[in-house]
Amino acid sequence: MPSRTNPHLPRIPWLLAGCLLAGFAHAQTTVVTFDDGEEGWNGNALLETEGGNPGANMRFLLETFGIELRNEANTAFIGDMTASGPVTVGVDAKADSITFLGNEVSRNVVVEFRSHTLGQDGYPWSSVWIVLGTIQADPEWHEYSVSFDPSSTEMPAGWGGYGAEDPVTFEPMLPPGVTFADVMADVDELVFTTFEPGYFYGFTIFDARMDNLRITRGSVDDFIFVDGFDPAPIR
Repeated sequence: MPSRTNPHLPRIPWLLAGCLLAGFAHAQTTVVTFDDGEEGWNGNALLETEGGNPGANMRFLLETFGIELRNEANTAFIGDMTASGPVTVGVDAKADSITFLGNEVSRNVVVEFRSHTLGQDGYPWSSVWIVLGTIQADPEWHEYSVSFDPSSTEMPAGWGGYGAEDPVTFEPMLPPGVTFADVMADVDELVFTTFEPGYFYGFTIFDARMDNLRITRGSVDDFIFVDGFDPAPIR
């Protein structure tokens, strides 16, 4: 008499695969390479089809106080950051030359999350920001990124605020009553820039580029079971 295999056994790998795929789908990554245009980004740069990392990129070739790329339209980079768990943002950048008074200088690369809704007392917005690294004359591209918990009510180490002034140090800070999480829950503009809040800059000649602006919202460690079953935590 022929033996029979359990018809339910072959389904187990597929069910597990479904759970894993649901978990990986929870993290959403968006990368703007500029090969398809500006995709909502603008600033004091021009789109060039060559010279990037690789291909298209945004090139800064001008004399100005600082450079920046801003986004208020691409929804992958704005909105409620607290709704999807951990966030990672990054950018690739290089400089052929940055000169001030004829001398090569470096500038900090800053990412700033702005909320115009939370702006008050004459400030156009409230924001939180962090220095990702420095940029200076170098033939190589460099990657800059930061990962953080957008739901933190405390200001994470290394981050700063903008929207008010500390009455003792006169440094920029968040307005009273506004937290890091408050700003992250209402981001309506994201900026990659060399302008660091609290600093003043003289006219500087830039020949620099940015490419591969990216964001990941959520974590692949957060698994969602497709059948709605939430397993008991492992202790």
